[in-house]
Amino acid sequence: MPIRNRERLLDDHLPKAVHNRLATPVKASTLPDAVLGGIDGCVTTFAVVSGAFGAGFSPQVALVLGFANLLADGFSMAVSNYEAGQAQLAQIKSTERTERQHIDMVPEGEREEIRQLFQAKGFEGELLEQVVETLCRNPDVWVETMLREEHGLSVVGLNPLRAALATFVAFLTVGTLPLLPYALPGLGATSQFLASLGLAGGVFLGIGMLKSAVYGLPAWRSGLRTLLMGTAAAGLAFATGYFAQGMLGG
Repeated sequence: MPIRNRERLLDDHLPKAVHNRLATPVKASTLPDAVLGGIDGCVTTFAVVSGAFGAGFSPQVALVLGFANLLADGFSMAVSNYEAGQAQLAQIKSTERTERQHIDMVPEGEREEIRQLFQAKGFEGELLEQVVETLCRNPDVWVETMLREEHGLSVVGLNPLRAALATFVAFLTVGTLPLLPYALPGLGATSQFLASLGLAGGVFLGIGMLKSAVYGLPAWRSGLRTLLMGTAAAGLAFATGYFAQGMLGG
């Protein structure tokens, strides 16, 4: 297996393969947005279920509150993610305008910034001056280099709408699961809650493990960490509902 993997890597790093890969536009992964939306969706709905069960509300109330929160919070989270992406794009555009103004007004000062940035990477002497001359020859490349090297900004793969849709779909899809037992007739309130608890626990564990598997990290550790965080959120909601009911009911 290692030999086959090395052969595949060698094929992927032939000049033509490298050229084709680098010429393909980079798309940002929507996995972080989907993971965030899925975990938050499950936490949101199961927190409502736990709070309703702790307060002694009927299953019908838990179901209505759960779906209402699912739609409202899912939409709110997607909009927030979209606005965050738009704000990032606006920041990049603003910084780009500033850098272009600086290049027009104080080009030698901007050249010095390029020089020091690449000097810090180990370039020196004539090679350093060649790098500075080459990068500053094209204003677009010059500005792009300043954005990336000086400000740590890049528009590559940034798509606020795609990120928002991934968040919303994952939020609704995963967030619906803890509510399914409350839509099934014939189950008692305790059985519905325990079934919802099992589904939510499985979701937390599964999302954590899937995230780690994609990035090549220890799956069980991440799965258990996500499970513990989700359980803590649900426990807080249950305790709040229980004590609130006790205080108000008393």
